[in-house]
Amino acid sequence: MFGEVTLSLLQGFWGTLKLFILTLVFSLPLGLLISFGSMSHVKLIRFPIRFIIWVIRGTPLMLQLLVIYFGPGIILHSNIWGSGDTGRFVAALTAFVINYACYFSEIFRGGIQSVPVGQYEAGAVLGMTKTQVFFRVILLQVVKRIVPPISNEVITLVKDTSLARIIAVYEIIWKGQSFIKSAGIIWPLFYTGVFYLLFSGLLTLMFGWIERKLGFFEIK
Repeated sequence: MFGEVTLSLLQGFWGTLKLFILTLVFSLPLGLLISFGSMSHVKLIRFPIRFIIWVIRGTPLMLQLLVIYFGPGIILHSNIWGSGDTGRFVAALTAFVINYACYFSEIFRGGIQSVPVGQYEAGAVLGMTKTQVFFRVILLQVVKRIVPPISNEVITLVKDTSLARIIAVYEIIWKGQSFIKSAGIIWPLFYTGVFYLLFSGLLTLMFGWIERKLGFFEIK
């Protein structure tokens, strides 16, 4: 029985892992772009983006999942996500990417704005363009500063993937809960916690290593 449960949970964890990885792949660069928009000197760009960030950060991810999955069908009378497991997964991924991109954008914005203005000015004096200053001087310092808050968000994402089950995306907790109905046992649900703890532990070690490696970029 233990082997059967473990195999089933591994299948569910694969769904969790796919959602986790793809969310990071899309939300991190999107968050950086959003951060640039939220810092724009053009009000027509800055204000709408900050409003969207405020809405996303101020409402529950579960609500966003439901709106994004069911909203188009109700409003447009068309299921833009498609049918079956793939459609539900794409809808969940879209909701996660939008949500986490907004959170990451605020972390990026804080990191970028925390770098002393003098460093931008020094780069300009040396004849560097704004793009060169950002990528050659500022970016690695920003990365050093944002690793701790980014690591917190990434570990939160590990746990938030369980919310995808609200629209029937098959992830590890869905698999664990299925044994309550099929076999009348609850321990597989607690067993899922082991997977989360191990995964979060590995991520904690990885981010600790990254932070140590970037230590020489720290600004005193």
